[in-house]
Amino acid sequence: MSDFTERLWSTGAPGSVGEQLTDIPALSVHTDTIGTDTGAGVLICPGGGYRILASTHEGLHVAHALNQLGIRAFVLRYRVGPTYHATTSIADGQRAIQYIRHHADRFGIDPNRLGMLGFSAGGHLTLGVGTSDAKEVSNSSDPIDRQSAIPNFLVPVYAVSNGIVRGRKADEYLPTDTQVNEQTPPTFIVHTHEDSVVPPNQATLLYDALLRAGVQTELHIFGFGEHGVGLASGDPDTRAWFQLLHRWLGRIGMLTPIKRVAIDQELPWQDYLDHPLGMFWLTLIPDDPNAPVARIRLDPNANNQIKIPASHGPIPGRHTLELRRVTHTWPYDAVGEYQAIDKKPPVVKEEPTLTLPVMVGKNGLIEERLLEV
Repeated sequence: MSDFTERLWSTGAPGSVGEQLTDIPALSVHTDTIGTDTGAGVLICPGGGYRILASTHEGLHVAHALNQLGIRAFVLRYRVGPTYHATTSIADGQRAIQYIRHHADRFGIDPNRLGMLGFSAGGHLTLGVGTSDAKEVSNSSDPIDRQSAIPNFLVPVYAVSNGIVRGRKADEYLPTDTQVNEQTPPTFIVHTHEDSVVPPNQATLLYDALLRAGVQTELHIFGFGEHGVGLASGDPDTRAWFQLLHRWLGRIGMLTPIKRVAIDQELPWQDYLDHPLGMFWLTLIPDDPNAPVARIRLDPNANNQIKIPASHGPIPGRHTLELRRVTHTWPYDAVGEYQAIDKKPPVVKEEPTLTLPVMVGKNGLIEERLLEV
């Protein structure tokens, strides 16, 4: 499906002043995933300064890219100025999240793994929805209103976070960074250093607010790229943001319904090593590319005890375990000399010292598994 066939309100939208297409908030639905179906969904909000909608390169193309990752996508047509204020646009975004959640079974998504991605003004809209204190109306006669309007994750891309600080259109781009609190969803922020329309300090302003609130956040400011690059398909460096987003979604558990488990056990396989590890990495790479990677860095003070909380742990199932010796020297001192073992190529290059196929049980126990013939 790829047409604007899903009106957010079956009758006139609240506050609409006409029946033109620009008065009718709607969704373009893109549910034909390619490859593994993750069950996740993303509402996409194109940019356009709250005056137009750049719905092709900041909408349709992004939906197709998400479909290739097994993620179902929905492009929002929201109402814009000067007829409608940004608060109306944000209300359309809230309704869209509620609408998708209400129809989650029909769309084939998990309503608890539904995020929002927006560019520029659409990024401000995304932040406005994500930082809102609006609650579902449990006693509403409209079942859509009974759904939560808060997304499970946010992806603002070269977004305005505070029009007052930006110094332009402060009456439209109301502050969102001041609304951030510990309940704000995990957020993946993208910007470019060369953006002269929305300066990159709008991203750092938001990041600082999320950091203070303790919200899981990742920030990428690329050195090159003007405003409005979308997926940046013509820039081999800046376009990496989309791949990084995919990895982040996996790390925060949005690409699988399986819950993580905690790890608490002594390091096995020590007999496989010809020398004590010193400081080392233990990394669990899942066979399922949509599952989160789990890792921990240990030193001799840990007494070879692996302790990973469930919030950062693996999901049960097949993994490849990698041990990487970083340094045998421990603790460091002021001499700065190198031991012979630390000069070996695998250590210098931080290549795996040991690689094993393992199983992670539902009880969080890591056990070696034999390779199938």
